[in-house]
Amino acid sequence: MKRWYVAYTQPGAEILAQGQLGNQGFGTFLPKCRKETRHARRIKDMIAPLFPRYIFVEVDLSVQRWRSINSTRGISYLLSMGEKPSAVPDGIVEELKSRAAANGLIELALEPPYKSGEVIEVTTGAFSEQVGNFIRVDARKRVVMLLNLLGREVEVRLPQESVRAYA
Repeated sequence: MKRWYVAYTQPGAEILAQGQLGNQGFGTFLPKCRKETRHARRIKDMIAPLFPRYIFVEVDLSVQRWRSINSTRGISYLLSMGEKPSAVPDGIVEELKSRAAANGLIELALEPPYKSGEVIEVTTGAFSEQVGNFIRVDARKRVVMLLNLLGREVEVRLPQESVRAYA
C-alpha cells in the first residue's frame, strides 16, 4: 500500500530532488507558497517551498526499493524511526493538496500578530523600549501602533521584528 513519507533534502535542492525521485518512479509532492524577501532595501516576491528542505514522497515499502531514496541526488535522507521510514499520518498530504490553488501555491492566511488595542513594546531603533497600542498591520506588512510622545499620541509604523508583546 502506498503511503506518504518525508525526505530531508540538501539546501535549496527540493526541485532537483523532486525531479530525480520522479525519474525513479516515486510520486512526490512539494508544497509551495509565495514569500517576500528583503535585501538591500528591495522587496522581492518569490515562490518558495512551504517547508524548506522537506519533500513528500509516495512509496509502497513492500514493492518499491525505498532505500534508493537516501542516495538520490538532492536528498540527504528519508525521515525514519529505527530501520523503517516514518509514514506521514493519513490525510495530511491530501489536506495540503486540497489547500493548493489552481496555480499550485498554498495561500497562507496571515492573521495580525496582535489584537487591536493590545499593548506592545518597541524593541529596536529610535523608539526602543517605548510602549504603545497596536492598531493594525498595513499593506507593507508593518505594524501600525500608537505611541505617546511629547504628550500626544502619534501613529508609528515599524517592522514586525521590531516589536513584541508587552509583559
